[in-house]
Amino acid sequence: MNPFKFFIPQNITVGAGTLAKLPECAKKLGGSHAMLISGPTLRKMGVVDKAADYLKDAGMAVDIFTDVEANPSVTTVEKATEAYKDSGADFIVALGGGSPMDVAKAVGVTAKYGGSITEYEGAHKVPGKIVPLIAIPTTAGTGSEVTAFSVITDHSRDYKLTVFSYELLPAYAILDPELLTSAPASVAAACGIDAFIHAEEAYVSTAASPFSDAMAEKAMELIGGNIRRFVARRTDLEAAEAMLTGSLFAGIAFSFARLGNVHAMSHPVSAFFNVAHGVANAVLLPVIAEYNALADHGRYLKIYNYISPIPAYEDEFEPLMLVDAIRELNEDIGIPEDLTTAIRQAKKGEEISDKEIESKIDAMADDAMKSGNIAVNPRSSRKQDIVELYHKAL
Repeated sequence: MNPFKFFIPQNITVGAGTLAKLPECAKKLGGSHAMLISGPTLRKMGVVDKAADYLKDAGMAVDIFTDVEANPSVTTVEKATEAYKDSGADFIVALGGGSPMDVAKAVGVTAKYGGSITEYEGAHKVPGKIVPLIAIPTTAGTGSEVTAFSVITDHSRDYKLTVFSYELLPAYAILDPELLTSAPASVAAACGIDAFIHAEEAYVSTAASPFSDAMAEKAMELIGGNIRRFVARRTDLEAAEAMLTGSLFAGIAFSFARLGNVHAMSHPVSAFFNVAHGVANAVLLPVIAEYNALADHGRYLKIYNYISPIPAYEDEFEPLMLVDAIRELNEDIGIPEDLTTAIRQAKKGEEISDKEIESKIDAMADDAMKSGNIAVNPRSSRKQDIVELYHKAL
């Protein structure tokens, strides 16, 4: 067994109605003026104002920034940073899915230390503690409330940059399943399978440890056992809480064990074609699972039994059975069958030819190879392997 270490420095509250705990968390941070970073849809739904009202009722000032798009850009981080500085706020509340949380973390860095978020790309370049941050997820998917990553799109190079630092970890996380009930089925599916992939990739990673395994296994149990039920009915609070908790554990798992080829390859797909992150991951997962089967050492059976309605036993199991189970799960929850379909759906009617898609594969493979996740994928990969995997996923 390789040496390993871990720490959980955060305060996490889980349960229906726990959004009301927001002022209590803010007071513990010593905050009096919040910058609430979220997205426009949550503002329209009234969720942003609900969170803001809790803070205002407790005597705190609140400024709101909701100009956060899917796959948020460097420009959005710059605008949000300026808004934070102009507001006079002394802490940040991130409310939403991965996009608002990525922006909030990035603002926490640039508002305190200056410069562009591009200057902090890579590992451990954040010099110290960032602006105090409270994270409130409204999707069960990213696990961003407990991860040390911020992923921001740099459109100047069609590239998703990653900032990795344990300084990015929010001080408090509030997981209220009532906030998940209005999510469309497509969002619940994409986010839920993304959370499962966080756990799955951490579980098969060469950097896995007994600690990350424990988090990943519980995450896969909770998500695998509830994702179909949750997609079918988001108002099922029991399933919603299981998904949210599973996403939390998956986030902890990959913060310590990293990910693999699925995430390395999905980021370029989102950067070049604006495919939703969870959808890109889900489409790539069976292709990568088949590729990695050669390196399986017994873990595929466990993963299979977390997602398959029909259990398998060791004497009858073959690793490629997991690939079929993943495809079945994707079909059940409405994930596109291949990348070409996913890209065309993301383009929303805009014409894009097979040739145009294929013309980006070499550049996408270059970007995928820059990811540190390639290094911990269970099967070694060269650029040519990544190119072939993209072609197979089309």
